[in-house]
Amino acid sequence: MTSSGSGERSGAFADGIVGFLGKTLAIAEVELRKLRHDPWELLTRAVQPTLWLLVFGQVFNTTRAIPTGSLTYLEFMAPGILAQSVLFVAIFYGIVVIWERDLGILHKFLVSPAPRGALVLGKALSAGVRGISQALIIYLLAVLLGVKMTRDPLALVGVVLMVVTGSALFSTFSLVIACIVKTRERFMGIGQVLTMPLFFASNAIYPISMMPAWLRAISRANPLTYEVDALRILMLSTGAGAFGLAMDFAVVAAFTAALIAVAARLYPTVIT
Repeated sequence: MTSSGSGERSGAFADGIVGFLGKTLAIAEVELRKLRHDPWELLTRAVQPTLWLLVFGQVFNTTRAIPTGSLTYLEFMAPGILAQSVLFVAIFYGIVVIWERDLGILHKFLVSPAPRGALVLGKALSAGVRGISQALIIYLLAVLLGVKMTRDPLALVGVVLMVVTGSALFSTFSLVIACIVKTRERFMGIGQVLTMPLFFASNAIYPISMMPAWLRAISRANPLTYEVDALRILMLSTGAGAFGLAMDFAVVAAFTAALIAVAARLYPTVIT
């Protein structure tokens, strides 16, 4: 009896996990269908990081004003610009939830049998796919500019995992903000206020060692810093990180899991 009951509980748990993943992927598919109808969004989103690499990167690569050790400034900057691109795409993702509420789509999601966590995670995964598309553009541009990128398949898999996780983190953060402010105008204002501080208070375009002590402390608490550090290790053939891959992935994953839990709790409050 005990063995049979334990087996039934294990089977029910496995079915629950499979069902949760299925609903998550269904939500992600719905979000990605929107992207298929408007692929130009990805190209327009790539304009800003392209300008950063072509203009800012080229100028500072020539002047050598920022000490980057054995790396050229373009090599140092390329992973940071990829992280910036992922951040800029993901941080405004929450406005989609506000649009869905205004169009009545969100009400249909909330009355569906899908768990709130699956709704949030599905949207986070779709943001990850958008992040991968940005990675392809940045990779191609960096190679054309002469950046020595690694060709190790495992490292490339690591880049994809970090880009997806980083996209999930900031898109979920965006969703939390949308659940709190609930209007497009407030959301856009707060999103613009948060984006640049997150970017500049990281190691994306200059080393942490150059920062004053107060900014260094903020940078170490900024998850974007760890995303950039991991990408620098994984993308560059001569790259070296400050924290190590284990630390980088652990910090980004912990922030993502915490934000998904918060967003799942707040998600139904968008309609109130």
